[in-house]
Amino acid sequence: MVSHGPLIERLLAGEFICAVSDEGAFRHLQDDATREQIDAYLRPLNRRLATNHEGSVVFLAWRALDEGAREQLSRQLAETVNSLLPLLEWLQLVQEALGRDGPAAPGDVLKPADFSSRCEDHQGLRERLERLASDPFFGSQSDQLDAQLKQVFKRLKEHGYLLQPHADRQYYLVTAKVDYLIDLVRFIRDEENLPVDDQAPSGQESLL
Repeated sequence: MVSHGPLIERLLAGEFICAVSDEGAFRHLQDDATREQIDAYLRPLNRRLATNHEGSVVFLAWRALDEGAREQLSRQLAETVNSLLPLLEWLQLVQEALGRDGPAAPGDVLKPADFSSRCEDHQGLRERLERLASDPFFGSQSDQLDAQLKQVFKRLKEHGYLLQPHADRQYYLVTAKVDYLIDLVRFIRDEENLPVDDQAPSGQESLL
């Protein structure tokens, strides 16, 4: 298990592993023997490996929901719900600003410069970006477009939705954590009957 140690530590820290964020680790997790070994190690910790519906991202889930797990899960759910609407608005903004037929997908390349030029030419997009950037999740306090975009991309990178392959080059790759986010919204909508659609900005139903 020593060879799996660093990967297990990353998963326990809440990382989502996909082919974009770490191709080698993701491929490693596709091996049945490896998964069995890691799951056996995680069992006493009440954790297990899990994937989204498409199998494009791997993360940890609780094995059994005892009292401690429920408390931690409740905190995680509260944090996720607080970030859910701004993240959905971001996905919708990407789709409209870049003229895409669907939401951002794993491996897509996003460049702040593309958003900047589109928003400068479209007042509606500019106003939406300003509102989005000032949301507590993103936390921008600037009224400058470039600074707002920088903060939005920074936060998405910090939360694992974007990967910046080169620190000195301003382009980002969408990770498969976006797939997890969309699956989560569908689950809340279909299984829990929570009013996500009623609260979401107009047009976001097309993402789901």
